[in-house]
Amino acid sequence: MMSTLTGKSAVVTGGSRGIGLAIARALLTRGASVMITGTSEKRLADASHELESVAGGGAVIAQRADVRKYEDVERMLDAVALRFGGIDVLVNNAGISVFTPVSAMSVEQWHDVIETNLTGVFYCCHAALPHLRRRGGGWIINISSLAGKNAFPDGAAYCASKSGLNAFSESLMQEVRHDGIRVAYVMPGSVNTAFSGQQLSGQDWKLAPEDVAEVVTDLLAHPSRSLPSRVEIRPARPPKKG
Repeated sequence: MMSTLTGKSAVVTGGSRGIGLAIARALLTRGASVMITGTSEKRLADASHELESVAGGGAVIAQRADVRKYEDVERMLDAVALRFGGIDVLVNNAGISVFTPVSAMSVEQWHDVIETNLTGVFYCCHAALPHLRRRGGGWIINISSLAGKNAFPDGAAYCASKSGLNAFSESLMQEVRHDGIRVAYVMPGSVNTAFSGQQLSGQDWKLAPEDVAEVVTDLLAHPSRSLPSRVEIRPARPPKKG
């Protein structure tokens, strides 16, 4: 149970915008020290500057890392463990989308989505497990999507990546639960980020990134005797059809 995150350290991949930035902010507010990662130096610098003003007592660092590259993943986790003395929480949030019919999708687009959304999570978990075991346990929270169970046209790569992520999370949860490592995955519905980190006007019915961040911090505060391993969160009042 992590009702207070003071003295805890966390890594949030894809933490420079959107859901990842909201999660990093929520963790800092509760006292954790946080590393955010991403592939854009400018967005990381802007996000780090914004997060430095968050009250809570924790420190924030930013590091460029491509989760599709295992050497980048190892480097970022070693860096956060050295800076903060270990790793207690890993939030796998980095993700991309390509929405196009299979017939029009390039091989490169398929690989980009699968390698970021699924293989990248494997890389991060694989490299983080030794760090978490040295701390006597911790949390891995994977940000998935309701698209992982509700497929739709033009979303084959994205839906497949999230469906695979769900199955991966279920298996990993059962493998490491007796090590004190708790694994959960969060499946949001429509979130007002447009994958750009910028909320759009006229989309107030959608979830806000802060809604997903609150689920993450609620998981961390959950009593240790039980494990909410899957959380679905969707807009309460989406537009009516027809």
